[in-house]
Amino acid sequence: MIKKLVFGLLALVLLLVATLGVNTLRKGSRQLDVAPIAVLAVDEAGAASRLSEAVRFRTISSRDDARLNADQFTQFQSLVQARFPKVHAALQREVVGDLSLLYTWQGSKPNAAPIMFLAHQDVVPVAPGTEKDWTEEPFSGAVKDGFVWGRGSWDDKGNLMSQLEAVEMLLAGGFKPERTVYLAFGADEEVGGRRGAARIAALLKERAVHLDFVIDEGLLVLDGVLPGLTKPAALIGVAEKGYLSVVLKMSATPGHSSMPPKKGTSAIAMMSAALKRLDDEQLPGGIRGVGGEMFDTIAPEMGGFGRVALSNLWLFGPVVQKQLEAAASTNAMLRTTTALTIVNAGNKENVLPGRAEATVNFRILPGDTKEQVMDHVRKQVSQAVSGDQFELFALPGAVDASKVAPTDSAQYKTLNKTIREVFPDALVAPGLMVAGTDSIHYGDISDHIFKFSPVRANAEDLKRFHGTNERLATKNYADAIRFYHRLLGEASKAAQP
Repeated sequence: MIKKLVFGLLALVLLLVATLGVNTLRKGSRQLDVAPIAVLAVDEAGAASRLSEAVRFRTISSRDDARLNADQFTQFQSLVQARFPKVHAALQREVVGDLSLLYTWQGSKPNAAPIMFLAHQDVVPVAPGTEKDWTEEPFSGAVKDGFVWGRGSWDDKGNLMSQLEAVEMLLAGGFKPERTVYLAFGADEEVGGRRGAARIAALLKERAVHLDFVIDEGLLVLDGVLPGLTKPAALIGVAEKGYLSVVLKMSATPGHSSMPPKKGTSAIAMMSAALKRLDDEQLPGGIRGVGGEMFDTIAPEMGGFGRVALSNLWLFGPVVQKQLEAAASTNAMLRTTTALTIVNAGNKENVLPGRAEATVNFRILPGDTKEQVMDHVRKQVSQAVSGDQFELFALPGAVDASKVAPTDSAQYKTLNKTIREVFPDALVAPGLMVAGTDSIHYGDISDHIFKFSPVRANAEDLKRFHGTNERLATKNYADAIRFYHRLLGEASKAAQP
């Protein structure tokens, strides 16, 4: 009897091992086989010098003051006109929403669906008190040690200027697109894009323009960032998370701190309980949707147990998900995230406040909705405190997640192929953009919106986004120019019948 049981268990183990092996081997590589192309000659020093000039303008935008730093934006735009004369001679230039720019490069085949390249002029401010922590002055645009230093060098003047560099080079070579090409450079992306991108999108919709595809800033060519991968991974953002901020208010009887109320009934205590509940009971996550497709694409390229685990999520799914949830970057790809961002209560140490207020920010996963998040907040808070002692409402500017661009399309394949040509050592996979971009506003006029910045980045680089010592390697900037040159040249050809 014992011998039969042992043999039975052994058979089950062998069957499991065989199943895991077959599933792993069946997941073959999804990478396109792309012929190598000659490396485009780029004037790296000249391009870096022009980007350096662009960084010196303090184009910091404001949500409330549309004219903040307007002089810096107009000076930056004058620089662009001076440095790219062929662009401004050949393309139509329109100013939209006072400071945003729309360029039209008319195609030779007007019936071919146009394409659009996005970037933004504005930058985030430098956190007060951190200026001394910068290796180079934040707006110096210093070209030093193989980098262009300064706020906006990467986000997002690097994309904007490299697109213009590519168009200038194509024009110098006599290139004429078959499709019409639009370049749109918003002036308020960092504060939501409603004066820039939203108005440009509305203008094009009024003109009955439907874009074949849109490419905007986004995910990167990540090197050494994804555990288990020995090669760089170029992730194409095929969707963008939504955005919702909820204000929560608690009311209680104010009084003197010498006579506090019953435990847990002060405004601050109730707010603390509600926020802890929201932090503890977050919306459910899972390896599905865009995140699931990303890991499915990456799985065959991994080695060791990582490949086995990702190829057999039916068995290892809970273990893999727990590991992914342990890191902020990968957890954000699995769920609608909850972030406690603002808390205000009290103004004197011996007075119990009658009100407490907090703001909680949610980044909404495709498939979830603003309404579902509000229901979730209301349910969790009502379980933490009495229903008549709180109120909540959503702040303006909330948006649902974007639609998901299909990865089996000709548009995705063109982008995939271009990445493999310019970055031949990189793997390509779809990904989810967890931050916000201007492209969220173009959903009504295109079904193929991609968020990808053609720049190599490692874990150390990622810390510099919106942080201290933002910089862009001049060799990486040259690759970005090569990427846009190639993509513009190939994607602007009209589709063959």
